[in-house]
This record gives sequence, C-alpha cells and structure tokens, in this order.
Amino acid sequence: MSVPHAKLPAWAEYGLIPLVNLAVAFLISGLVVLIVGESPLEAAYHMINGAFGRGEYIGFTLYYTTTFIFTGLAVAVAFHCGLFNIGGEGQAYIGGIGVALACLSFDRVLPWYLLFPIAVIGAAFFGALWAMIPGWLQAKRGSHIVITTIMFNFIAASLMNYLLNRVFKPLGSMSLETRTFETGGQLPKLDWLMSIFGLSVGNAPFNISFLLALLAAFGVWVLIWRTKLGYEMRTMGHSPAAARYAGIKEAKIIVITMMISGALAGMMALNPIMGEQFRMQLDFVQGAGFVGIAVALIGRSHPAGIIPAALLFGMLYQGGAEISFEMPSISRDMIVIIQGLVILFAGALEHMFRPAITRIIFGLSPKGRQAAATKGA
Repeated sequence: MSVPHAKLPAWAEYGLIPLVNLAVAFLISGLVVLIVGESPLEAAYHMINGAFGRGEYIGFTLYYTTTFIFTGLAVAVAFHCGLFNIGGEGQAYIGGIGVALACLSFDRVLPWYLLFPIAVIGAAFFGALWAMIPGWLQAKRGSHIVITTIMFNFIAASLMNYLLNRVFKPLGSMSLETRTFETGGQLPKLDWLMSIFGLSVGNAPFNISFLLALLAAFGVWVLIWRTKLGYEMRTMGHSPAAARYAGIKEAKIIVITMMISGALAGMMALNPIMGEQFRMQLDFVQGAGFVGIAVALIGRSHPAGIIPAALLFGMLYQGGAEISFEMPSISRDMIVIIQGLVILFAGALEHMFRPAITRIIFGLSPKGRQAAATKGA
C-alpha cells in the first residue's frame, strides 16, 4: 500500500516532484507537436532560443517573470492561510487604477524615483482594498472565498471598462486607455544590470519593477516564516480549529491575509503600466492573475520556488512567441495548450507521482512504508 501523503525530504518535496511533473508535461507537449507534424526537438530549440538566445529575448522573459512573481506571491500568501485567492486578476486591475492615478497626477511634476514609491503605495492600497471585501465576506458571512473572488474579477473588469471609457480616456480619443505618461511616470530599464553580463536589453521592457518583485519575495519569506503574523497565518491554514483554540482571531487573520495578497497582486500593475505601456490600457493584466495560481503551485508557495516558477512561465510566454513565428504550423493556441499541461500536472495532478516517488525513496519493504507513514504523521 502506497503512502501518498508521507512527509518527503525537502529536496524531493520542493525539487524532485515539481521537476517530474514538468518533465511529464513537456513530454506530452512533445507528443502534441508530433501530432501536427513538427519536430519536438526543433520546437524546444526555438523556445529556449527565443527566451534566452539574446539579451533582448532575456529582457522580455524577465519582464514576464516580474509580473508572475507578483501574482504568484499573491496566491501563495493566501494559500498559507488556507485561502484560495482566484481574484488576482481583478485585484491587479484595481491596483492599476492606483498606479494610473499616481502617474496622471504627478508625472509632470515629479521624477520617476519620487513617483515610483507613490505608485507602489497606490497599487498596493487599491489591490488590498479590493481583496479585503471577499476576505470580510468569508470571515464574517461565510461566503466562500473562491466564489467571491471569481465574481470580483468580473466586477473589476467591468469597472475598468467604465473608468477608461468615462473617466480616464482623453477627450477625442477612441481608444480605451489613459493619456501617455510623461517621463516621471516611466520606469527606467535595467540596462546596467544586463550590461554586467555583456548583454543589451534592446527594446525589451525589462524595468526596475523586477527588483521590487525580488524585494517582495524576500518580504513574503520574512512575513510567513519570521513573524508572529506569519505564524498565525500558517496555523490557520494548517488547522483552523487549532488556531481558534490558541486564541488566534480567525476573522482578523483572514481579512489581513487577503489584503496582503491583494496588495501583491495590485503591485503587478506597476510592470506593464509604468514599465512598458506608459499608460493604462484595458487588457493590461492579460491573464497574469490566473498564471499566478500555477506559479504558486509549482513553487510550493515558497518565494524560493516561486521565482524560478515565474521564470519558467516567462520562458513559456516569450519562447512560445518565437515558436509561433519560426514554426507557423504551431499556433499560439498550441502554446496555450503547453502552458495548460504544465498547469495540469503542477496543479490538479501534482500528487500523481508522489506514491511512486515515496516508494522509491523509502523502499518497497513494509518497514520502509511504515517509516514513511510515521514521518507523515
């Protein structure tokens, strides 16, 4: 009898199992490429070359990575409290309003390095405020967090449409977008960082928000594993009954956790709005909130795992565009299929290979299985 939930060594839990899941996902993706009559090896080459072959390609990959770090951290924080925040998409939209308000108000009077902190606060505040409502409904009214956050995604999208059409759109413009920001609302590229490695960022919008994402990852690690609040969040996620018995205020922790999660999702808006488009457009989120769920799952909700998981999806986005260009028979929709397979094996089927890996690590003998069961208790 296998022991699917035995406690495995950290190297297996956070390294081996995700790698096996990813390997299977890419093998099946290779079969999909074969079915359409193309070479999986050639597709893999174009994906890797398109993501890392030149400095400009690396810049685009890291640009996408920045976005996914923010949304992955947002989902991970909620996970640790036993909450499934699917509302990152909507929280990023609302966070974008905070960024746009800051830039439209001060881009002509402040340099970027003074405006950027204001935009960060605006993005975090608006994202946290939007996430607080589902958190309060869960804590005080028992409304399921999954249902309310999904609903709030649609509300946020509709609100964004209304605001861009009736409030932010310049007079005489037909496009649903704000005016272009002045230099104070434009983040500088990280040319100096790429130049250290002898590379040029080119036209890639790889900007300073990448450093903010890394700082946010470190902050989440400190929060979750080095603070009282983080301990209370993990206790709530592990056993709500034990948390209540210990005197932890359940409603307070749920609301605070959702606000932190929403703030991180809202900060994602800094990257596309101030770092690439220099204005707020209607569809600037582009599904990043949902990708953050897969990033958190692959990264096991740990910042040290979320960063490489975000890089993986950055590679899929940038490398997938290169595949579509070099191999026209592989459409963009097929790239989405590959991404979906990664999400499938990293999320819904993440424990598929755990029993076999557990048997291999602890041995096939009854004594080995008993030891595994004892470690999992």
